[in-house]
Amino acid sequence: MLAGNGENMNAVTKEFDTGPLSGIRIVDSTSVQMGPYATMLLADLGADVIKIESPQGDTSRQTSPYVNKGMGHTFLNINRNKRSVALNLKHSEGRAVLLEISRNADVFVYNMRPQAMERLKLGYEAFKAINPRIIYVGAVGFSAKGRYGGRPALDDLIQGMACIPALYEQATGHEPRYVPNAYADRSSALHVALAVLAGIVSRNRTGRGQKIDVPMFENLVHAIFGEHLEGETFIPSRGPMGHPRTISHERRPYRTKDGFICTLIYNDKQWRNFLKIIKEPGRFESDHRFSNNVSRVKNIEFVYGFLSDTFQTQTTEYWIKEFMEHEIPIAKMHSLEDTLHDPHLSDINFFASAQHPTEGPIRVMHYQTEFSETPVTGRRHAPRLGEHTFEVLEEYGYTSDKIKELVNQGIAIIPPV
Repeated sequence: MLAGNGENMNAVTKEFDTGPLSGIRIVDSTSVQMGPYATMLLADLGADVIKIESPQGDTSRQTSPYVNKGMGHTFLNINRNKRSVALNLKHSEGRAVLLEISRNADVFVYNMRPQAMERLKLGYEAFKAINPRIIYVGAVGFSAKGRYGGRPALDDLIQGMACIPALYEQATGHEPRYVPNAYADRSSALHVALAVLAGIVSRNRTGRGQKIDVPMFENLVHAIFGEHLEGETFIPSRGPMGHPRTISHERRPYRTKDGFICTLIYNDKQWRNFLKIIKEPGRFESDHRFSNNVSRVKNIEFVYGFLSDTFQTQTTEYWIKEFMEHEIPIAKMHSLEDTLHDPHLSDINFFASAQHPTEGPIRVMHYQTEFSETPVTGRRHAPRLGEHTFEVLEEYGYTSDKIKELVNQGIAIIPPV
């Protein structure tokens, strides 16, 4: 298990000491989606994540619908297992409290622009001075080494710059569209979590902390171009960019007599079996367009069009039954409602109900990865703004009177009684 940097901090009760990252303390000054999703994954894995919020709270608290204002659905879904401490970082004493909380933390994560952190006197050097072992992680829009460094970045901008809407237009012939999901934020969050873990492993080996920047733009470009660089992989170029199979106009869920199916007939064995199902077994040998993967990709528009016409001749249930019997991957196309009630997800209790102390019964999604020796459990509900301000500051030696003084001065925030 990764050893924590604050082993003497025993105030967190054994009740919460679970998961493979138990003993790791992360100070999380992120908001909206990219940073909070990353730190929730780490919190789910057992890290003690102290969420630092402004007096107004994380912006995602205001996303409707909600039961109580300040507890929006997006906030509830990406901030469980964290403790909320609300501080006014524009005040010098608020910054001092943050640095004190970070004195024996393993990690500090932020997603403000680096220039804003420097203006607040909360750059890497300020944290390194009081905790040389800290991992200082910036969830940023762009690498500071390039001309875009320090520019504001939002999911839609990054999707557009990484070609996603243009690829959609190329593949469908329709107007450019974003992925209907905060895809740049959510995918980049995985890189933030990975960087945190890599930083801890390195620190435990060398004894030294470090500054880490995780840029959204570069990470999303890497994911997209790993597939679509195609001929430009080589110098000189050996062809155009854009992977033919995934940008084919015909690559989409297939209509059946009564619905839609999703399938990918991938290798030669699966193609032979499919042609048997439609009673054309000899076509694999006689039609060069089906006989190997290179030919199928070269003729992908024809191949996908052929499949599209064929699938409309039978029902969804017919194709699922035949494909399952012949070991060809297939699934019914799901709506949001279908996935919410998916029987497999019901088997594993993925969408579970929980009782939130202020929001009442809510639906929660379990952490996805299963550990045999260090099981992941839901330890804390998504917190109210400043719910743990008193608790955390007391752990760091602040007296009750001092905390009340900070609250009265508007430097620290606690929830209304």
